[in-house]
Amino acid sequence: MGTTSPFWWVEAPHEPALRRAALQSRSGLANPLRLWRAPRLPRLANAEANGYFLGHDMYQRATYLMLAGCLLLLAPDSRATAAEPLVRLPTQTATFIINGLGRLDSIRAEDAGRNYVVPDQPAPLLSLRLKGQWHTPTQATWNETNHTLHLAYESAQASATLSALVRTSHVAFAVTDVQPADAVDLVLWGPYPIAITNIVGEIVGVVRDPEFAVGIQALNARTLGGYPARESDIVQEFGAKDLGIYADFPPELTEVQGFRGDTARATDFGSVLQAYTRDRSRERAIENWGHDAYVVPAFEDGGVVGSRIALFACPAPQALDTIGAIEVAEGLPHPMLDGVWAKQSPHATASYLIVDFSEDTIDRAIAMTRQAGLKWLYHSSPFSTWGHFQLKPDLFPSGPEGLRRCVEKAGAAGVHVGVHTLSNFITPQDAYVAPKPDPRLAVVGSTPLTQEVDAVATELPVAQPDWFAKGSTLNTVRVGEELIRFKHLSAAEPWRLLECQRGAWGTKAAPHEKGDKVARLLDHPYEVFFGNADLSREIARHLAALFNVTGVRQISFDGLEGNWATGHGQYGRILFTQSWHDALKPGLQGTVINDASNPGHFNWHINTRMNWGEPWYAGFRESQTLYRFKNQVLFERNFMPPMLGWFALRPDTSVEDAGLHIEFRTLGAAIRL
Repeated sequence: MGTTSPFWWVEAPHEPALRRAALQSRSGLANPLRLWRAPRLPRLANAEANGYFLGHDMYQRATYLMLAGCLLLLAPDSRATAAEPLVRLPTQTATFIINGLGRLDSIRAEDAGRNYVVPDQPAPLLSLRLKGQWHTPTQATWNETNHTLHLAYESAQASATLSALVRTSHVAFAVTDVQPADAVDLVLWGPYPIAITNIVGEIVGVVRDPEFAVGIQALNARTLGGYPARESDIVQEFGAKDLGIYADFPPELTEVQGFRGDTARATDFGSVLQAYTRDRSRERAIENWGHDAYVVPAFEDGGVVGSRIALFACPAPQALDTIGAIEVAEGLPHPMLDGVWAKQSPHATASYLIVDFSEDTIDRAIAMTRQAGLKWLYHSSPFSTWGHFQLKPDLFPSGPEGLRRCVEKAGAAGVHVGVHTLSNFITPQDAYVAPKPDPRLAVVGSTPLTQEVDAVATELPVAQPDWFAKGSTLNTVRVGEELIRFKHLSAAEPWRLLECQRGAWGTKAAPHEKGDKVARLLDHPYEVFFGNADLSREIARHLAALFNVTGVRQISFDGLEGNWATGHGQYGRILFTQSWHDALKPGLQGTVINDASNPGHFNWHINTRMNWGEPWYAGFRESQTLYRFKNQVLFERNFMPPMLGWFALRPDTSVEDAGLHIEFRTLGAAIRL
């Protein structure tokens, strides 16, 4: 912060990780920064005097470390008194109070009982980051006429204006202005310290005990659940014991649980809720997907103005219904299956049979599905290319029309059809790659040619080595409309790409001028490329178009992590699934069963369910068995329908194991033949 409100950093053990705390002085004295380090713990990197919340350095130390935004925060001056309440915002089940310092002062149940905000823990309603430094509000004013809060940030000479809309189920907050507008690169809602530590739904953003629940919901795609620990915005995942008490699960399943997000996160004082929005209007270079300086193009989405959240608090049994009410009131995706919200529909856990049928074999596949007592038939590999999603001509010689007839025939027999793909992965045979590569293919970085080259040169002279030293599966660069593969980078200056294959992937070799950009394409061991944010959204719309034409009703969004190629982390995943959802025609939108193995806070509203667990690693019972069972705890704490993943019936599968599919039908599973 500034000299009038200095911060101290504290590092201490936190079981089994570390605890860091920012200690804010309210005395107004120019106290020096103090750094304390617990015995035997390594000294923190980049602990800066002007910081408030921890940067991403802590997260690189171990997956088991606690977020800075989730940690214990104490006021060092015990003589300081809390600010008076400024405004009360009552919903049907709770009252939210904001104080004159712009902090969430209390959340009280409608009976005016317990305060669910932990006392003596800083709870800024909204924090701002300017020039890499976090600032919390020092004063708040309330305009009753237009229901807006004005927050002042003295140390940054900055301000923010928020709207506050009280609804029956929740309070909706939105950022309507920040000043200086071009200097705020992040806004952070919270972290809000909550006095609940029983069940912490890290994905859905809800913490609850047997009596009461408190939650946060991002109300648009650019408001991301969690804390901005990484500039890449890739969701934090970590292992820890789940302290929740679950009536239906044995305690051993809560040991070393995989937590897949931090919209809500357990702390030593209870839990925190948090969300944020990033300004993406300027090009950035970040650490991303194994690259130290991944160049992220500017992306216009409105920036931090428009960041929106809902806060709610209610009796615990009403929590899921309350989220549903928020979806409807705020225009969030609210998928329905046969007239019932998908999160509560018994059809959400429908098991399915995986058979790679064709136009010629669809009748047999339908008969097998019905014989198994199932109503869903799933194709694991229908596409010859990813990107434009061309169907395999040997399976569907009539193209989409042939698949539509298969869907129609299955529907007449009471069976729905689904297809599988890897989200925004792009195969080299796709039209996005050849004969002319799309300029929106994801690029790690680029540098100019230092001299002209002809169409047959096998060495490319480049100005900088940064993006070419690390080898990859496809080792491909784009120069103009040509793709070029290279073996390796020269060992020293002058920098050259050596042993080049010209006109790669069906493009045409051509001469290039000095100064032409040499762009390193991002690729993957699956031998695929990716798209930037614009291209990935277009790919999602291609997928939706296939659904619209054929009537396919199920998909698993495998490989959503491919959207990290956008440089926007979890936001990239949201942009993909939201683009697909919004492009579905009326009658399909919200009715297509969809899941993923890569969950996220906003995608929780789009996804019908989550489903992962793979059959490739052992026998029918043994492959990822404990992992599958532990997933049920994750689903329970995040209000997700239970699913067991994929199982494979092979020639050597025992009769006893094969019979288990009958039981799995009721639990939610995929049976692959």
